[in-house]
Amino acid sequence: MRAVFSLKSTCSIIQFLFLLGSCFLIGCGNSRQSSDTPSGVNQELSSLVQTLQLSGDPSKGRNLPSINDPKAQLGMKLFFTKALSGDKDTACVSCHHPVLGGGDDLSLPIGVDAVDPELLGPGRVHLVSGEHYDGGPTVPRNAPSTFNIALWDQVLFHDGRVESLGKTPLKNGDDGMGIRTPDSAFGEADPLAGQNMVTAQARFPVTSAEEMKNFGLFHGLSNAEVRTNLQQRLGDYGEPAGGFLVTNHWLDEFRAGFDEPQGSAETLITFNNVVDAIASYENSQVFVETPWKSYVEGDDDAISTEAKRGALIFFKSVADGGADCASCHSGDFFTDESFHVIGMPQIGRGKRDGENGTEDFGRFRETKNAADKYAFRTPSLLNVSATGPWGHAGAYTSLRATIVHHLNPQVALDNYDFTQIAPNIQANQMRVNTQKIIDQLNANRAAGLPSLQNVNLNEEQIDWLVEFLMSLTDPCVEDKSCLNQWIPSAEDTNPDTLRLNAMDDSGNYL
Repeated sequence: MRAVFSLKSTCSIIQFLFLLGSCFLIGCGNSRQSSDTPSGVNQELSSLVQTLQLSGDPSKGRNLPSINDPKAQLGMKLFFTKALSGDKDTACVSCHHPVLGGGDDLSLPIGVDAVDPELLGPGRVHLVSGEHYDGGPTVPRNAPSTFNIALWDQVLFHDGRVESLGKTPLKNGDDGMGIRTPDSAFGEADPLAGQNMVTAQARFPVTSAEEMKNFGLFHGLSNAEVRTNLQQRLGDYGEPAGGFLVTNHWLDEFRAGFDEPQGSAETLITFNNVVDAIASYENSQVFVETPWKSYVEGDDDAISTEAKRGALIFFKSVADGGADCASCHSGDFFTDESFHVIGMPQIGRGKRDGENGTEDFGRFRETKNAADKYAFRTPSLLNVSATGPWGHAGAYTSLRATIVHHLNPQVALDNYDFTQIAPNIQANQMRVNTQKIIDQLNANRAAGLPSLQNVNLNEEQIDWLVEFLMSLTDPCVEDKSCLNQWIPSAEDTNPDTLRLNAMDDSGNYL
C-alpha cells in the first residue's frame, strides 16, 4: 500500500522493539508449511476457535443485496457520478474505489478541487491556489473502507456519529429503534436517517465542503438545501443551484432501479431514494471469503503455520503469552464496535479541536465524556491488508508498523518521523498533539479503565501476527477481474456523462 505520505517510521520502530528482546514464544521456532504444523498448535488454535464460538463468517443471518440487483446497479451509477458534488468535480468513488480497498489508498483524502478529478490514489493532489487550500489534504480523517460496511451493527464513521440506537445484532440499525446522525442530537433518532446505518451515512459526504459539497455553487447552503438541490439536479425539476445537467437520463435509471416504470421524476428522484440506492450498492460489497474463514470451517491447510502461530498471539491474553488483540478486535467481524484511545499519531489538520484547532477529539466530540477524548472506533480487520493506510488519520502505511504501534504507543511516537509529512513547525505541533493522546491513554490506564496495554514481542512474533492478518483478506479484493462487478463498464449506461473514469498516477484505468 502506498499513500500520499511516505512514512519512514516503520524500520526504526521495528528495530527498536527487536532490541527490546522477547517473551511469549508460541510453539516451535522454525517456520514450517501448514501441513507440517505441530499438532499442539492446531489443537490449541482449534480449541480457541471453539471457545470463542467463531464461525468465520460475520455475514451469516443477514439480508444483503446482490450487486446484480437493479437498485444496487442504480446505486453504482450514482456512486460514480460527479453530479452529486456541488461543483461536479467529485464522486463518492473519489474516496472509496473498489480497486483501492474500498478507500482511496491515501493517508488523508483529497476530495474537491483536485488537479485531476479522475486521478485517484497516490498522485492525487489539490489545486495549489484558492482560499480554501493551505498546502495539505483538506479532509481530516482517513477514508474508511466501504467493504463489508453492511456488517456494522452499532456505529459508522471513526467517531460513531452515525449510531444505531438499538444496536441489534445482524440488523445494521434496521431494528425500528432509530438511527442517530449529525442532523440529530446525541442519543436521538434522526427521522430522515433511512432504513439502515449505511443509508444514513450516505446522506453526509455530499454536505461536506471538503469532500463533495465544495465552496462554489452550494456554498452557504444547509444540509437540507444541498440535498434538495441535488435531487432537483438529477430529477430535472425545480430550480437547482447552478442549473440543470446538460445530459440527463436519470429518470429511466430510477424507474428501472425501483421497478416503477411509470414513476415521475418528482416522486422517484428524491434524495431519500438516491441514498437508498447508494446504500444498496455499498451493502453488496461483502467480502468475507478469507483463508481464515476456510480454516475455521475445517480446512487445516487453509492458512500457514506462521499464520496459526500469529492467531494464537492474537487471541490469547498477555498473561497466557499472547497480545490480547481480540479484546478489541473480537468476533467474526474482528471488532467490538467500541471506541478506544490507542495513541495513533495525529497527522494532518485535525478537526479544529484543542487550543490550536489542530487536534481531533474523536468520540468525545459526540459524547462529551472525558474518557472518550481521542478515542476512535475499533476497525474491522477483515481485508485489513488491502485497506490501508491505517489509523484514523492514516498515519501508518505499513501494516507491520501499525502492529508495532499497538505494542508500545509511546515508543512508536518517539520513533515517528513527523518531518516527512510537514515542515518542522507543523511537525512539532503534530508531535505535541499525539503526546496528548498518549497522555490520555495513560490517564485511562491509571483510572482502571479498559485500555490498550504494552506488550513485548520479538520480531518473529510480529511476523506471525502479520501473517495471520494477511489471512483475513478475501482474495477478491485484490483481484481486479473479481472487483469489476462493482465498477461500471464501458457498456453500462452513463446517465449524465459525468461518470468518474478513475485512473492511477500512471494513466491506467482502475
